Amino acid sequence: MGLVSRGMAAAGLGTAPAVVRPGPPDAVPNPTPNPPPEGAAPGSSRVPSMVLKAFFPTCCASADSGLLVGRWVPEQSSAVVLAVVHFPFIPIQVKELLAQVQQASRIGLAVLGTWCHHRQEPEESLGHFLEGLGTIFSHEPWLQLCRERGSKFWSCKATHWQVPISPGAPGEDQVMLIFYDQRKVLLSQLHPPAALPDHQAGDATASAGGLAAVFDTVARSEALFRSDRFDEGLVRLSHWQSEGVEASILVELAKRASGPVCLLLAYLLSLISAASTCWVFKLWPLSFIWSKLSTCEQLRHRLEQLTFIFSTQKAENTSQLMRKANMLVSVLLDVALGFALLSWLHGKDRIGQLADALVPVADRVAEELQHLLQWLMGAPAGLKMNRALDQVLGRFFLYHIHLWISYIHLMSPFIERILWHMGLSACLGLTVALSILSDIIALLTFHIYCFYVYGARLYCLKICGLSSLWRLFRGKKWNVLRQRVDSCSYDLDQLFIGTLLFTVLVFLLPTTALYYLVFTLLRLLVVTVQGLIHLLVDLINSLPLYALGLRLCRPYRLSAGVKFQVLEHEAGRPLRLLMQINPLPYNRVVHTYRLPSCGCHPKHSWSSLCRKLFFGELIYPWRQRGDKQD
Repeated sequence: MGLVSRGMAAAGLGTAPAVVRPGPPDAVPNPTPNPPPEGAAPGSSRVPSMVLKAFFPTCCASADSGLLVGRWVPEQSSAVVLAVVHFPFIPIQVKELLAQVQQASRIGLAVLGTWCHHRQEPEESLGHFLEGLGTIFSHEPWLQLCRERGSKFWSCKATHWQVPISPGAPGEDQVMLIFYDQRKVLLSQLHPPAALPDHQAGDATASAGGLAAVFDTVARSEALFRSDRFDEGLVRLSHWQSEGVEASILVELAKRASGPVCLLLAYLLSLISAASTCWVFKLWPLSFIWSKLSTCEQLRHRLEQLTFIFSTQKAENTSQLMRKANMLVSVLLDVALGFALLSWLHGKDRIGQLADALVPVADRVAEELQHLLQWLMGAPAGLKMNRALDQVLGRFFLYHIHLWISYIHLMSPFIERILWHMGLSACLGLTVALSILSDIIALLTFHIYCFYVYGARLYCLKICGLSSLWRLFRGKKWNVLRQRVDSCSYDLDQLFIGTLLFTVLVFLLPTTALYYLVFTLLRLLVVTVQGLIHLLVDLINSLPLYALGLRLCRPYRLSAGVKFQVLEHEAGRPLRLLMQINPLPYNRVVHTYRLPSCGCHPKHSWSSLCRKLFFGELIYPWRQRGDKQD
């Protein structure tokens, strides 16, 4: 029938749900076999009018005889079996149950046929009785599935009650039986197969568009699975919850208490949000500081996440549910890591040790900077510098270092108390503690930032002056209104003054460029350390931990299509396949469910970064309004 076989031994179904022998699965690109062409050689088997696909749950393979309840998908020529109705039953009660489920699920359910499971003793009258049920529950076609006693073989028939249109056409169709795990298919609705490609990770998978109806039918028929075999109901069913449902009283109490708790927390978070938008914080100095500090950005980001988590509105779809779960797990992990850091800091007086080591480290850094400036004020690497400008710049930077060391020694009595209060912020999460650490590094290296800004502005001014004077020599000028270079005629005096200025700037450029290069390297070192801290913060904020946990523990919850494994394929017997769910790869899980981060830090490309460094443009650790991303 055009199916590809890899030499795998056929495996049957026992009394338990589908048991498959280990071995490589057979990939079936299209589960519908192709009939041989017309005019086949005499003696070949009779070609059926149509091949139907019957999706049968593995949990019903050992169920008692009864009726097959499910949905018929005419465009796919498929029957999705959802449950088996057992004897005794009243037909009107079965119809009422199907009407209730159909009203709740908005899909058409019907009795598709009969299921006969021969036990140890033969039941000769049961087959005739099951065939007679077709007159009560009329369906076209009428499926008849039967499991032979003491054998792994099944018999599958699809009978048409209507008279065939063309004479000599068969009244029965061939049935291809496809087993599926009802529980996995139901729970895999978090990642619908309709939105996924047909091929994943090199495995030949079935068409997602055709199987979308199967997944959608099982997912929307959850109301049918809530009933249980042990309930004292009028209709007894077999499905994936047939072994009973155990409910914990703690889980029920948590569900009942979650509503008031979320309402209270949402009210408290709204008060905090209203306080943070007060007009006092919108004044110029405070608004500028709040927008540049990493701690304020992280607190604002956490406040938005908590507001979304404890919102009283129910998630509209599974994407919002996954986003809430990922945020909740991310916050819980962040707080747990923060408490671990807090316990480490307050153990063995580590905060006091850090405070005692901070001032000597600052003195050491200042001493190294003074040595560096004294080296630059001499003849660094044997270079001939402009002595007047070199002495001015060196003394200017030495004075700044002296001011900064005086400030550090003035604050030294309060450093331990400041660190103790900052250590308490770790109870808000490890990301808050890391953001505070980044801000502390920025404050402690503020003098290096000032050196970088002074050197960059002076270097940029000289580069702009040289480029403007170079245009003057070529008879060009920059048109500010039209933002382009236009031709211009200059007189002799203008050319003479331009030549003098160009010569002065050229001879002063090496001294300025050397100071700019040294302090830019120091600034880049500080920015690199802060960047690593921000990367760790963004990793904790954006990593979808809940989705990764589902992929690790329950991979079928995040599906990326299906594959088929041949269970039994012999001449004269119906083809039996096992549908297995392909889990979503880890890289696609991270890409699909990744949470948004703060987004307050610029992302420069290497070309943009090199251009800014060459022309002396400032590189800020935060995003500017006029930043253009390459």
